[in-house]
Amino acid sequence: MTVKEKARQLDMYAGVPDLVDQALDKTHAAQNAKFQTHTAEKLFGTLGVGSIHDLYPSAELSNQMQQWIIAHSRLGIPALFIEEGLHGYSDGTVFPAPINLAATWNPALAGHTGAAIASEMRAAGVDMVLAPVLDVAREPRWGRVEEDFGEDPYLTGQLGLAYVEGAQGESLRSDHSVIAVPKHFVGHGSPESGLNTSPVHIGERELRSVMLKSFEPAIRQGHAMGVMAAYHEIDGAPVISDPDLMNSVLRGEWGFQGFVLSDLGAIRRLWEDHHTAANAKDAIVQAINAGVDMQFYDFSHDEFQNAIVSGLQDHTLSPVALDRAVSSVLRAKFALGLFEHPYTDTSMTARVKRSKEHLALSLQSARESMTLLKNDSHLLPLSKALKRIALIGPNAAVARYGDYEDEKNGLHISIADGLRTLLPNAAIAVEDGADVQKAVRDARDAEVVILALGEYQGISGESFDRQSLDLPGSQEQLLEAIVATGKPVVLVLENGRPLTIPWTAEHVPAILEAWYPGEFGGQAVAETIFGDSNPSGKLTITFPKSIGQLPSFYNFHPSKTDKYVDGDRKPLFPFGYGLSFTSFRYDNLSAVAPAQAKDGDVAVTVTVANTGTVEGDEIAQLYLHHDVSSVEVPDRALAGFARVHLKPGESKRIEFAVKQSDLAVWSRNHQWVVEPGTYTVFAGGSSDATLATKFTIPR
Repeated sequence: MTVKEKARQLDMYAGVPDLVDQALDKTHAAQNAKFQTHTAEKLFGTLGVGSIHDLYPSAELSNQMQQWIIAHSRLGIPALFIEEGLHGYSDGTVFPAPINLAATWNPALAGHTGAAIASEMRAAGVDMVLAPVLDVAREPRWGRVEEDFGEDPYLTGQLGLAYVEGAQGESLRSDHSVIAVPKHFVGHGSPESGLNTSPVHIGERELRSVMLKSFEPAIRQGHAMGVMAAYHEIDGAPVISDPDLMNSVLRGEWGFQGFVLSDLGAIRRLWEDHHTAANAKDAIVQAINAGVDMQFYDFSHDEFQNAIVSGLQDHTLSPVALDRAVSSVLRAKFALGLFEHPYTDTSMTARVKRSKEHLALSLQSARESMTLLKNDSHLLPLSKALKRIALIGPNAAVARYGDYEDEKNGLHISIADGLRTLLPNAAIAVEDGADVQKAVRDARDAEVVILALGEYQGISGESFDRQSLDLPGSQEQLLEAIVATGKPVVLVLENGRPLTIPWTAEHVPAILEAWYPGEFGGQAVAETIFGDSNPSGKLTITFPKSIGQLPSFYNFHPSKTDKYVDGDRKPLFPFGYGLSFTSFRYDNLSAVAPAQAKDGDVAVTVTVANTGTVEGDEIAQLYLHHDVSSVEVPDRALAGFARVHLKPGESKRIEFAVKQSDLAVWSRNHQWVVEPGTYTVFAGGSSDATLATKFTIPR
């Protein structure tokens, strides 16, 4: 390959507007869009192209482009089509947001979701999905919390592994699998002040023990073939130019074989924001030398590609680094089978897009993610005999999807739609709550009030960071006015991050956290409120009482001070928390360590019993703490979980196999060490679990 051909493989091109004659918006081609070959001739010449993004093509369109690119490039290298698919591809099945998927604590469901999204993408000729997001969300003011799996590295790692394995399938050469791109590598979920792209202040031990741990399973076990490098800096070192992270850890320690894609703007930020590069060329050269393999069109194509050529000439760009980058991109294309089978079967879309199986999967995820935070006096489930219901709030008649999804797509079943379908004979007054007095009148005329509050696109999502975590706008005023009527109130929250609702938690008898539950969200909410579905979701991120408690996450170090002069540090709702319409009891906890150090797993068992009157799912959670260690470790850390279905009076014995590697600490000698000594095990239905026992790792 010539140097120019190598440089071209590392560049990404926008499909819209350059390569098509019609577009729905700035990133999506119109359904009948035509490929503009005259533009392609000017852009590509005979050098080929690395990847195409922001197109969201049909199979016919991607085939037209692929055929032209192969025929008109000297080496006939196929292009890679890359798109977003965080919780659904383009106008395909709309799945609940990742924070919902996390609330199910169901890795199998995460795997099926990844596989479904992948199949809908590959049917359109797309080869690579920019997901899952594996940042550990420790800063709830950050707008991208909704894209994450929560605040815990172990849970995030297990869900991320399942998603990657589902998306990539048994072989990337299949017609239903795509390359998964875990992002944003690494530490992106704890930005200063909650502001996207801001610095992250963590040390090496926290980086190793928390932030990298959420990515490691997807790479080492799931063999993800893509990774997106983030645009922030850690302790003054921009991630995008950090060879220790991308070469030493990712490739060296973990054996990563895919390619690293920069996040949009990350390389440019070296020059314009971090001021660690003197100019554009310096930024580009630094990034490739450090381990980046492809730009996300930060720079014009000429500027990016010329910087590579010039960097080789003046010896600032390592030829070894350049060949590594090109090899990584080509390896991904070979793994996908694009050289042998570059075109997509155009009949696939009709078979997989919005299939019955995929729609059922979206509904299942919505149902399992419903998280009951409060249910005083067993107000829920409500009786279907109710005749007058007031549904009030800005989220009452809108299906909230969250970021990276158009709310016009899918069935967009709102809460109002769900209630009307479930209760065709009830009178349901629906108000957005803008007129508080009218809302109060409707509440007084009703037997029960369902308040549909929370967030929406524009205050939650990428670059929508908040200073406050209170209910936005005038929602608190509306809520308090409705509660003052004395009517029974059920609050349904749809939001992308934890909210500070201490007054609500004290005065509203029933609170259901629905997050952004996808196109079937309104159905899942209605079924849960009226008892057709027993809620089983659990929080994967802590709800603080106020922003003054931030940072507030469950796996804090035990030296953390116990209280403020104006209150304690106890959260409103802890990690792992979620109620059911039945009750569960934990007992008979035992933990047996192997007889010899470094030999086998720790075997933990616990019995979970349904002590209530209805069947339901419980998510049994296992937490560990090393009683005396060489460095301070979390007060407790999740080490296992299991979803179990129990009928009334039924009990099951659950077994956990805790790997000794999960006990390891990053020592003062900068090594992973499993230290001997006594460990405490906690088991229960949340991170507040009190049932405990101990085991000892021998010397």
